[in-house]
Order: sequence, then structure tokens, then C-alpha cells
Amino acid sequence: MVSMVACRRMDHSADTRRGGYAPARDQLLRRMARIEGQVRGVRKMIDEERYCMDVLQQIAAARAALDKVAMALVDDHVRHCVLGAEPENRDVMASELMGALGRLVGGR
Repeated sequence: MVSMVACRRMDHSADTRRGGYAPARDQLLRRMARIEGQVRGVRKMIDEERYCMDVLQQIAAARAALDKVAMALVDDHVRHCVLGAEPENRDVMASELMGALGRLVGGR
């Protein structure tokens, strides 16, 4: 996995939000472009009234691809932002991560 290094600041104002994944940005954008293509393919399948099990299979593939992007971001956040945070900020960073994970899996 590509190291993503920098973390965004604890200050949550709009102009200070920065992703720590800058070095892997191109890789993530390529993955997202492929996912966009998959989703367009699903739309086309529905438009063409393709067999529903085939459509569901493609939806599952698109979701799995999005999950891989999410896991790359989570991995980087844990390794660099949570573990790399000043000790007094780690609980805040961990809580922020857990909130995001809860929303990701539909728990909150």
C-alpha cells in the first residue's frame, strides 16, 4: 500500500481540512474512475433490462471496490493520523475515526 503520510488538522474549519492521502491521490482517483465506470455499467444493465441477478452481482462488485477505497483511507488514518497524533489528541482522533466507521457500515 502507498503511504499517505500527512494528516488533516484537528481544527475542523472548512479551509483546514486536508486528507492525509495526498501521495496516493492518483491511485485513489484511478480506482474511483473504475468504480464510476462500474456504476454506469449497472445503470446501462438496468436500462437494458438485464437479468436481475447479473445486475446484483455488478452492484456487489462496485460496493466491494468502494470498500477497498474506504479501507485504504482507514488504514492510512490509523497508521499516520491516530498513531502519529500527539498523545493528548489520540482519543479525539480515534473517536472521529470510530464515528466515520459507524457511518460507513450504517451503524450511526
